[in-house]
Amino acid sequence: MWLHTNAVRQPKLTIRRPKGRPRSFDADKALESAMRVFWKHGYEGATLPTLTAAMGINRPSLYAAFGNKESLFRKTLDRYLERPSAYFVEALDQTRAHQVVEYLLKGAIDNYCNPRNPRGCLWIQGALVCSAESESVRKDLVARRVAGETLLRQRFERAIAERDLSSDANPADLARYVTTVMAGMSVQSASGVNRAELERVAHMALCAWPASRRSPR
Repeated sequence: MWLHTNAVRQPKLTIRRPKGRPRSFDADKALESAMRVFWKHGYEGATLPTLTAAMGINRPSLYAAFGNKESLFRKTLDRYLERPSAYFVEALDQTRAHQVVEYLLKGAIDNYCNPRNPRGCLWIQGALVCSAESESVRKDLVARRVAGETLLRQRFERAIAERDLSSDANPADLARYVTTVMAGMSVQSASGVNRAELERVAHMALCAWPASRRSPR
């Protein structure tokens, strides 16, 4: 005799899933350490053994917390903008265009020459030359630099509208000029050029800046 399936109460099976183990490391400190490894060695020069040793974690923990090496690198680029390179965003809020450039150049020199930091700029030197396998990383850095130059161009366009720069000034050329000076200082710093020499470069760049259309406040 066949029983209807509802005639017999089936025992309820409860499955207890093991809770995930909490991280045994500080992810913020690990990311900071990874940023400095990439900053010093570049994307391709930073090997996984070097990264995991600096971060104080093993490979499975790195992959679980940050994804693969490329994903980790992109996270360190975001951190670099938020912390060591935060002066860039702050510079855009300065009142006058000349002050914007002065703030940028001083911030860059402070960053490049800080004895606690690797020399130069992560966004400049992180992946200037890469193998075909890392081309997406190089393109990402290029896109980030272009985005920064665009923000600077827009700030100079505002300066023209506010009569802080002459109407015949070219915002795109000025933005490219400033970013080129900063990139050059990064390379020079990484090559061992000292702070005083970089400050002279910054002074020359500021002396070449177009005159304002209105008198200083």
